[in-house]
Amino acid sequence: MEISDIWCEKYRPASLNDVVLNKNTLTYFKSVQQEKSVPNLLFVGQPGIGKTTLAKVIVNDILKCQYLYINASDENGIDTIRTKVLNFAQTKSLFGDIKVIILDECDGLSIDAQKALRNSMEEYHDLTRFVLTANYKHKIIPALQSRCQTIDIKYDKNDYITKLISIVKEENVSIKKEDFMSVVDNCYPDFRKGINNLQKYHLSDGNADFNFDSESFFDGLIDLLKQKKYTVIRKHIISNEELFNNDYDELFKHLFDYLYNVNISEEKKRDCLITVSRYFYQNSQCIDQEINFYSCILDLSI
Repeated sequence: MEISDIWCEKYRPASLNDVVLNKNTLTYFKSVQQEKSVPNLLFVGQPGIGKTTLAKVIVNDILKCQYLYINASDENGIDTIRTKVLNFAQTKSLFGDIKVIILDECDGLSIDAQKALRNSMEEYHDLTRFVLTANYKHKIIPALQSRCQTIDIKYDKNDYITKLISIVKEENVSIKKEDFMSVVDNCYPDFRKGINNLQKYHLSDGNADFNFDSESFFDGLIDLLKQKKYTVIRKHIISNEELFNNDYDELFKHLFDYLYNVNISEEKKRDCLITVSRYFYQNSQCIDQEINFYSCILDLSI
């Protein structure tokens, strides 16, 4: 399948007018578009919500400037900052205006790399602006956050539905209302997941299933735990992240309900529920929620 055939790429917004944003955020970027000036920015929001798309709209449509794109989850060490970032940031733009460095998924940068990035922001502010994206704000060091204007990417569910309906009409997708709402309920606010699921539905002639079967998922985890297949457990979790929308808080709630109803001794149930509650409590404060959930599963006495 060609890139142009993938709907989430085909319908990726190329201009500010096409981006789905809440009213306040849209108004702010319209003013940026008029002034052709932007501070360092930090976009925060869950995967698929449009952070990277907005960052590229800023450089290609709003500022129309020279830019460097780096996926920080792949290049997350301090060497990336010392080489790629510094080499680009310290030179003047070919067009005499501000340049921009997009650091996508910068919550994947090491602490040392984030500290080095903070210094680069200050030293080369006259030449370069930085647009950072992050799934988890708490993984960004405070010193870096303080040098950026943080924008939480959010939008109304009705706007999400309207966008998906426009794609359904454009692609002539024959979909039942209940199936369409199942896509919405399971994917909102993740546009990438929602559009991918609509295409999957279209290609499967309406036979795709988008509901996350938490009971089967946990049955599989517990079975692997009993077999002491600890490496496979983590692979099982990661491979299903798209189904539970990368929402580990919600996954913990499902796990609590699953263990509450599972057929085990009352003593084991009590220990398991206490364990889940402890890991759930620390989930919002931990550096990596996937590792936290994985550790919780390994810690269950079942």
